[in-house]
Amino acid sequence: MIEVEDISKTYARGEHDSVHALSAVSVRIAPGEFVVVRGASGSGKSTLLNILGRLDLPTTGSYRLDGENVARYSDRQLARVRNAKIGFIFQSFNLLPRTTALENVEIPMVYGRGLVERKKAMAALERVGLASRAGHFASELSGGEQQRVAVARALINSPALILADEPTGNLDLAAGSEVMRLLSDLHREGRTILLVTHDDAVAAYASREILLRDGHIISDHTRLTNLVEGGR
Repeated sequence: MIEVEDISKTYARGEHDSVHALSAVSVRIAPGEFVVVRGASGSGKSTLLNILGRLDLPTTGSYRLDGENVARYSDRQLARVRNAKIGFIFQSFNLLPRTTALENVEIPMVYGRGLVERKKAMAALERVGLASRAGHFASELSGGEQQRVAVARALINSPALILADEPTGNLDLAAGSEVMRLLSDLHREGRTILLVTHDDAVAAYASREILLRDGHIISDHTRLTNLVEGGR
């Protein structure tokens, strides 16, 4: 699914200074894995996620997604890959506040083929338990409801890969558990999940953990089973 070789990312900071966010990172993630990326603030977690989601470009290195070398794709090619293969879930939800839940879910279809399938969008909201809130503006929803709308939006084009950056970071325990239950269901259906978190309870859902420090992978280990599902 994902093959990254010697990815580095350097940001200029002033005329004679730079920040090395990632340094020679190499990792492979197989289809259907549930991987959590952890590390202290500034370790490079979100930078890695943004590069894998093609929201940012690496300074050096190669990136293959489903066998395609996407590291230096054009903006148009990247847009195609993102719409077809990747679903995004962010800590801050990234919904349009004065747009309904249903319309927020439909947005990826607009930027994809341009064909909006309202029944499909409603089905996605039903899946996350929010069909009754379809006509409400995002600004009228609770944080947990907004994140479930974001999950529905991430699913609308049936991507094989879900990238989640601190998806429970702004939620209370109950809402966060509901979001993680949804992600676990998606993983059981065969989707690949890559999730950034600081939360031990969230990390326990994953079957593999990658730890970053100062832009380097310092550990990468696989559990025999994820701790949450394995304990049931």
